[in-house]
Amino acid sequence: VQLQASGGGLVQAGGSLRLSCAASGSIFGFNGGWYRQAPGKQRELVASITNIGNTDYTESVKGRFTISRDNAKNTVHLQMNSLKPEDTGVYYCNLKSVFGNLDYWGKGTQVTVSS
Repeated sequence: VQLQASGGGLVQAGGSLRLSCAASGSIFGFNGGWYRQAPGKQRELVASITNIGNTDYTESVKGRFTISRDNAKNTVHLQMNSLKPEDTGVYYCNLKSVFGNLDYWGKGTQVTVSS
């Protein structure tokens, strides 16, 4: 399965972006996640969604970001509102099979939030 992330860009603080991750195959049976890596920092998990739609978020984005999935279209989205400069980074989408034996990564999309 190949993942193609899109939707990144440059936005002012307080703005919104919607990231999309399109998979080349079925995402049924996979948990999805969005990670970000800020300059000089380790990659961190920002939001996750299980194969049955349960979601979780890192504390800093709760109430601002929403992860969702569309199994029919094999996509995972990340709606980002009220963006802050500290949200800047490269965002990567990830799919992990529920049994843990398969792990796929997209190439990443740059998000830059100006103050």
